[in-house]
Amino acid sequence: MLDNNLDTALNDSSLFSRLEKRAAVSLASLYGFRMLGLFMVLPILALYIDDYRGASPLLLGITLGVYGLTQAALQIPLGLLSDKIGRRPVIVGGLLVFILGSVVAATAESMTGLIIGRAIQGAGAIASTLMALVSDLTSEENRTKAMATIGASIGLSFMLAMIIGPLIASAVGLAGVFWVTALLGCLGIIIVMRWVPRAVAVERNRETQTDLKQIRGLLKDPNLLRLNFGIFALHLTLMAAFVVIPVLLAEELGMVGSDLWWVYLILLGGGFVAMLPAMIAGEKYQRQKLSFTSAVGCMTVAMLLLALLRSPVLTPIMLLMFFAAFNLLEASLPSWLSKVCPPGQKGTAMGLYSTCQFFGAFVGGVLGGWSVQRFGVDGLFLLLAAIGCVWWVFALGLQAPRALQTVVLNVGDMECENFAKLILKVPGVDDILVIEGEQLAYAKVDKKTVDMSGLKPYFNR
Repeated sequence: MLDNNLDTALNDSSLFSRLEKRAAVSLASLYGFRMLGLFMVLPILALYIDDYRGASPLLLGITLGVYGLTQAALQIPLGLLSDKIGRRPVIVGGLLVFILGSVVAATAESMTGLIIGRAIQGAGAIASTLMALVSDLTSEENRTKAMATIGASIGLSFMLAMIIGPLIASAVGLAGVFWVTALLGCLGIIIVMRWVPRAVAVERNRETQTDLKQIRGLLKDPNLLRLNFGIFALHLTLMAAFVVIPVLLAEELGMVGSDLWWVYLILLGGGFVAMLPAMIAGEKYQRQKLSFTSAVGCMTVAMLLLALLRSPVLTPIMLLMFFAAFNLLEASLPSWLSKVCPPGQKGTAMGLYSTCQFFGAFVGGVLGGWSVQRFGVDGLFLLLAAIGCVWWVFALGLQAPRALQTVVLNVGDMECENFAKLILKVPGVDDILVIEGEQLAYAKVDKKTVDMSGLKPYFNR
């Protein structure tokens, strides 16, 4: 018999406790301010590189993407370090490195200096540590809401960066953008020291921790491989496109730096509004795969038409299509990954996902700069269209996500093997991971069919 209170058991809709609400808001603010600083250079860097010695399209691309290389290299190591020495030292240390990189970039007079500054910025790779701290500070039933708050802050920071970056640059130049970025890093440290709660959960959730032993198995999962390639291709395309998008708006559409803010506002705001119906319909009618592959197709078509048919009318329309597809894919990919990754391995899966995301940004910057220098703007968009075609073919093999959710169970004194067999007999249980030595198990259940009466005696409380 299905439990009538299933939604309450799996997804408690009660309000956050005061501690959890404070943790969610403060960490979302911290994450948002940091990403705002990283994103602000995207819409304007291409317009200012001529002010620096040694400027070239290739070095522009490297400057845009190099932060992704250091982020990708250090994301998992710093997450593991935070498990050993604590979250706060790693977060504060990462923010100090971020501030240092911002200062180096603000005082740079050559492209080499900008590249070094951006690389140092990326070395403050604290995203995985912040996610782990969210787990420490929130209960199981409220963790999803806290993660959603942080996700919303990232999307908001991207939109604000596209608007604020051109305004700051038109007033005080590119160096001023980096000084503001350093200030945001200082604000982040204040948030950590004064507003992020110090009390942490005694039991840390293995779902958000990284385990190197799990990586090999996750790399063999076809669905996860396709999703990881997807986030790699998405951020590759974004970073490569921003090598030329500011120049297109300035030269082909006549938009100068002081006007760019409202152009990006229309493009991003319009893209967000355009993608909402597709995303809502995909979730409501269980057509996530259709909406996902359609978005990849739209992005690919936009890149192709930007290569072949640019005009004062068509270019803004294609950019609007690009940003709408980007918004939908950026929101869909992590949600999809959380639904298909094996129980108890979400932390490791998200670490690999973030590494692919940041590495994609690096490759996109380098590839974008190189292709513009070698083949011109048309060649860049044709290359991105080809990458989009490959991604679309890969995406066709994705299995549509099911409505699964993870519940934490207490093994007690039972043997792990016997406990797993017992739980797998419960209708609606899809998979289970039992953690030896911790008396904990992570079971993935189908919310629509699971018999909660068979699980309730083992809820971890």
